[in-house]
Amino acid sequence: MIRDYEAWHRQYDDPTSTLAQRLAIVQRRLAERLSAAPSGAVRLISMCAGQGHDVFGVLPEHPRREDVTAVLVELDPRNIEAARATAERTGLTQVEIIDGDAAISDVYAPFVPADIVLACGIFGNISDQDLERTVRNLSMLCRSGASVIWTRHRNEPDLTPQIRSWFAESGFEEVSFDAIDNESKSGIGTVHLVGGPLPFQPGFRFFTFTR
Repeated sequence: MIRDYEAWHRQYDDPTSTLAQRLAIVQRRLAERLSAAPSGAVRLISMCAGQGHDVFGVLPEHPRREDVTAVLVELDPRNIEAARATAERTGLTQVEIIDGDAAISDVYAPFVPADIVLACGIFGNISDQDLERTVRNLSMLCRSGASVIWTRHRNEPDLTPQIRSWFAESGFEEVSFDAIDNESKSGIGTVHLVGGPLPFQPGFRFFTFTR
């Protein structure tokens, strides 16, 4: 049974929740990667963006705000409505919230190659096979030098060491790995693409959500 993701997002309202703790680190890493991006336009993609807390918690006050064009891909209509309301409230007209399936490459076609890709809240909700498939093919959304921020819990079986290896084998160099010591045992990885990206493949399915 697929969880109610709008209700799940309410946990972010509690600053002591494990999700809020993870979000704070994702936001910090995103702010750093925005600052580190080359001068000029910055393209940002957020897969399974939810209500966009990671982006909207950083971009309004960031010095690179005006450089950024962002696309947030989400399927839940309530989360889409909330994200669009936040974009309007913060005046971020360059942030587009797409009602679409983040698992299919076609939704990203008009927006690639990206400078930053957020893959947060995905890797713990898909099969191990789809997880490897996603990591090994994520560079098709990226330009050379792009950054990817990803999350995955470290509960047994802890796949974060394997995920880090898959990224390394796929042309990415690790920038940081944050391990939170709470009941969720979240891991937050930040990598950047030092190799050449894979060619973009229309119709490619990265993953299927299992819950």
